[in-house]
Amino acid sequence: MKKEISKQSKQELTVAIRHRYAGASKHEKTRILDEFIALTGYHRKHAIRVLTSNGQRAPVERPCSRRIYDEAVKEALIVLWEASDRICGKRLKAVLPILIESMERNGHLDLDAEVRSRLLQMSASTIDRLLAPVREQAKGKRRKKNAPKKASKHIPVRTFSDWEESLPGELEIDFVVHCGYTTSGACIHSLVGTDVCSGWTEAVPLLAREQSLTAEGLDVMCDQFPVPVIGINPDNDGAFINDTLVDYCERKNLKFTRSRPHQKNDQAWIEQKNGAVIRRFVGYDRFSGIVAGKLFGKLYQAVRLYVNFFQPSFKLVEKTREGAKVTRRYSKPMTPAERLLEHPGVSEEAKEQLREEQRELDPLVLLHSIRDTQAALAALAQTKNTNHPGRELDEFLAQLPRLWKEGEARPTHRKAEGASNYRGRARLQCFEDVWPEVLYWLSEEPDATAKSLFERLMIKYPDKFNSGQLRTLQRRVKEWRYVMARELVFACNESEDDMVPTHR
Repeated sequence: MKKEISKQSKQELTVAIRHRYAGASKHEKTRILDEFIALTGYHRKHAIRVLTSNGQRAPVERPCSRRIYDEAVKEALIVLWEASDRICGKRLKAVLPILIESMERNGHLDLDAEVRSRLLQMSASTIDRLLAPVREQAKGKRRKKNAPKKASKHIPVRTFSDWEESLPGELEIDFVVHCGYTTSGACIHSLVGTDVCSGWTEAVPLLAREQSLTAEGLDVMCDQFPVPVIGINPDNDGAFINDTLVDYCERKNLKFTRSRPHQKNDQAWIEQKNGAVIRRFVGYDRFSGIVAGKLFGKLYQAVRLYVNFFQPSFKLVEKTREGAKVTRRYSKPMTPAERLLEHPGVSEEAKEQLREEQRELDPLVLLHSIRDTQAALAALAQTKNTNHPGRELDEFLAQLPRLWKEGEARPTHRKAEGASNYRGRARLQCFEDVWPEVLYWLSEEPDATAKSLFERLMIKYPDKFNSGQLRTLQRRVKEWRYVMARELVFACNESEDDMVPTHR
């Protein structure tokens, strides 16, 4: 196979052969032409033209076309384009006869007959071509916006099958929304983290679901975990999958993975704890505001110790499927603290700290604190019987043997009473819309009486309330002040020995 020579070599060969070809005989020209064609690969006729030419191309004379649309036509077209609110060429072509006639009739335009004829015979593509530089200058140079890079593309996916060899400190995190039966408005969100290896669960209340608050909540959660946190795995919530959390994990040297969208089984461990821990102790009522947030914080400090040290749980070890039959095998029930104490990857220092902390804990004191805070939350939710939000510790211990007779022990889960109490609950709901405003007035004037607050409401909303509802507002204000007073008592009575221990 012959190798073709370069273009520059062909040109040099042509210059070298051209003079010899011009002075050769007919027989020699045939031989020179055959060799030239073999070297260059040219067609025979093209080779003859190349060798017989002088190497200079004659300029091509193109006929000059007469300009049909001059500057006068273009200027008139620009005026009509502006008058039509800068529409496209196809639409402008359709409206030109009507627009020219209307503007001439009203004295806004006086076109020469030749210009008018050129405008009306102009095609839509010609209109767009003539107006192209005008449109570009009118719009200006648009700054090209780079498409934002989605953080999810840079976060690796971790499915449920990737957790078989989990290590202590690898967490699944999620939000639990305390919005009641409506998602409108602001409400408290619980940021929950579960160690997949041991089941250790921590929760932090947030007043709003926002990425910077999420990073601060993770800081608190990491400080409370008994072992160093080495990675987090959230779902695809926007509060988790963002550059703020990516930078946070890089700064803290945490492994950041995510689950697949719409695949709840990838988050099986945290989803189970959302129901078994958070919903079990908090319920499904709506909570919002700083007061509820403080109660949530107090509740979670007791729940984390009670659940992780005194609530054993099963852990799935193996699952096999034979046709439609699924067989699951679980390990023996153990508390999260026991699993950490038995794991070889946990340091002896952390294990000793866990043992020391467990020796100092009293499960009944923790349970009493949980019940008391649940009662305060139930009073704040205003959906339960709140005549007595809590009990003293001695009374609580004395009633333990017969608490089962009262039915549901958790105040946040007690069912509403029968129809006989419906009217009272309906009356309580009449202040639902204005209660945040009443709380704001109370924060400004803590000594304000319920009667003065009711008078302000009657002035502001003359058709909303009647005088018979004063007693209802007095009960609500009394209950709120009782909750706040207990919070102050709890804060004043806490000593260093009674403080809930946390890991730092």
